[in-house]
Amino acid sequence: MKWTYSVRNKMVASGALFVLCLLVLFSNYIDRDHTEKVKNAISTMYEDRLLVEDYILKMMNNVYQIKEVLNGSEVNEDNANTRISNLVSANNALSNAYIKTKLTESENIKFTELLKTLDDLESTPSPNLEYKLNNANKALVLLSELATIQLEESKLIMGKAEILYASGKASIQFASAVILVILLVLQALVFTSKTLNTSNRTSAAYLN
Repeated sequence: MKWTYSVRNKMVASGALFVLCLLVLFSNYIDRDHTEKVKNAISTMYEDRLLVEDYILKMMNNVYQIKEVLNGSEVNEDNANTRISNLVSANNALSNAYIKTKLTESENIKFTELLKTLDDLESTPSPNLEYKLNNANKALVLLSELATIQLEESKLIMGKAEILYASGKASIQFASAVILVILLVLQALVFTSKTLNTSNRTSAAYLN
């Protein structure tokens, strides 16, 4: 009977060690997976939101300068047209950089509308001052709306990153708790095995 109990203890111990190894591997996998997801979230935050926010601010500054020119800060019309053309070219370069980032559905709609507005601003004949100013104002409104989208998306990304971090932390804590329980079980089995061996030796001594 004691021999059967000893074999059962060894089988339980082997099973516990196997589960322990699996849990260690699982814990490492979960840790790496969540770390990678958090890194991706931070990368997305930088590449698709913070950089875009910088593009938007620069484009807004250019449009404000275009408005200044249209409102008569430049006396010479040729100089004014040249300056507007340069500012529009700068915005086109920023737009090309912007479009390479990952756009949300609503952002894509606003951005497409912005491109059309900027094209109208550039192609409108010089004498049509009021129409140019209206396009400039419209561009500023669209840029402001795009800036708001960046803020909202940044909050969503940070929220997802926090959830990923909390989820990874909880998984690791759970795995650690189970590992601790298995170690305690193994310690109990070792103690039981020692007790059984001591009992066997005592019995043998009595028989002798």
